Amino acid sequence: MTQMSMTQADTAQTMNGAQAILRMLELHGVTHVFGLPGETTIGWYKEWASSQIEFVLTRDERTAAFAAEAYAKITGRPAVLEAPSPGVTHCTPGITEAYLSSLPVIFFSSDIPINQDKRHGLTGVDQTALYRSICKESFHLASVAEIPFMLRRAFRVATSGRPGPVHVRVPINLFHETAALADLYADPACRVFPAHRPVADHAKLREATELLLAARKPVLVCGQGALISQAGDIVLDLAERLQIPVATTTPGKGLIPETHPLALRVIGARGGMEYSNDYVGDADLVFFIGTNTDSSSTDHWKLYGAPDSKTFLHLDIAEAHVGNNFPVKVGLVGDARATLTYMVELLRARTDLAPRPPLDLTPIRQAALSRVFNSNIPMPEGTLSPVKLTQALDQLLPDDAIVTAEPGVSAIYPSALLSVRKAGRRYITNYSMGSLGYSVPAAIGASFAQDGPVISFTGDGSLAFVLGDFETVRRSGKNVTIVLCRNDTYGWIRGEAALLEDADLPWSTDFGAVDYIRIAEGFGFHAERITREVDILPVLEAAISNPGANFIEIMVPSQDKIVPFVPPWVCAARKKKLPYFY
Repeated sequence: MTQMSMTQADTAQTMNGAQAILRMLELHGVTHVFGLPGETTIGWYKEWASSQIEFVLTRDERTAAFAAEAYAKITGRPAVLEAPSPGVTHCTPGITEAYLSSLPVIFFSSDIPINQDKRHGLTGVDQTALYRSICKESFHLASVAEIPFMLRRAFRVATSGRPGPVHVRVPINLFHETAALADLYADPACRVFPAHRPVADHAKLREATELLLAARKPVLVCGQGALISQAGDIVLDLAERLQIPVATTTPGKGLIPETHPLALRVIGARGGMEYSNDYVGDADLVFFIGTNTDSSSTDHWKLYGAPDSKTFLHLDIAEAHVGNNFPVKVGLVGDARATLTYMVELLRARTDLAPRPPLDLTPIRQAALSRVFNSNIPMPEGTLSPVKLTQALDQLLPDDAIVTAEPGVSAIYPSALLSVRKAGRRYITNYSMGSLGYSVPAAIGASFAQDGPVISFTGDGSLAFVLGDFETVRRSGKNVTIVLCRNDTYGWIRGEAALLEDADLPWSTDFGAVDYIRIAEGFGFHAERITREVDILPVLEAAISNPGANFIEIMVPSQDKIVPFVPPWVCAARKKKLPYFY
């Protein structure tokens, strides 16, 4: 035996697989794991009592997956998700959202022993094949001895380059089998993300800088990649130095304070307002930063007009995103914060640059918001205005609050009208994939990620997916307020069908009324139904002040009755002479 192997043998610790996994998670700084139990994970749970890691028990694997995704968004650390083999397929919505949103989730799925699925063992399915397409990697642990290496790889892959989920398949027998482990250590860089920050090509950076300086009406368009990179401060430095407005996609909302003089706020087809969409449409140079230029953020790629009408620059960590949908003059592949820091250093070193005339967008921004807040469009009988609801929340929301929102009417109004005054990821949606049943699980994840109040905007179509996890919210003891924007229909589909397809309604969209107040009270929530506009502010204020579980129901019109901030719908509403907000 060599000296090195003798030393390793002397320091090796004999552990079973469950102990080894927990130890490697601790070494990577993990404090919470989201999941629920199954027969294939009992061996793991037996060791959990000796760990400081908190297990967040949910009532559905979908909830656990979305909660983990939101937790990663808020903390800036890789999240950990666990599911047993019978529920392994239920995690796909959350893992898909994490994959498309570039968020690191380490997903452990326990399994029956290797190859027992070939004998038709109960719950046996090819988990690796299932998750390979929606994870950066998916691998199958074969022995306890390889756990330290494979988990270091999992965290490294998840947090490096374009972050994303990694799937780890653990056969049930590994929790009990033992091995002498001499390589129990973590890479400290992979405890957070991005773990590494490559800077884009320097020559291209200089070229992009010259184009920015020469532009007549440039704009910075920032997506959630800029938030992932924590690039808000340096984006603002660049914007202030060159007096360039900053727009964000809906998932990028909050990158800079939305009350800043250079803030255009949200653009696109999911919460962009007319003034902000028109501004970026009129720009002569668009600098995309950390956005994949998807259909939602670009109004199906029509927002900027003819592609040859302006100059495009694009910075993203994912080389496949750069120039994918628009012809870029300069493409920059690198981390947003690190690359923009170098760009600002280049500008700081220039002695030939005169100060730019100050630009203040506050008047046009406030005028647009005031027009909506004071529009007083009559609501259909029995409904209240989502605008008034969002306006009240905007007045009340403390800086340490987190707002989660479903795709649909629940997200469109706060995306457009809610002001994030303190920069950071304080407003989260799932507009990468957009499946229903997101907001309440995301609120659970957010509540474990920070201590401030969490407000969850949801619709009744989405709420039906997650009612069981009201128990999780109540049991957690966290300050969570669920606001149900109820209209007894799948409103987004109804709006799309009525406004763009001229379909007869109802069109497989409407469902029966439910007494959600009694359901919420049955779970132990403090529950209120708002039926008058004057009650919106005091009911919201009381709920946010109550540190426990709160539920508020408010009837709102469906999207085909009062059209929200969706440009194709607004165009149809104008032709049909329907009321709309834009």
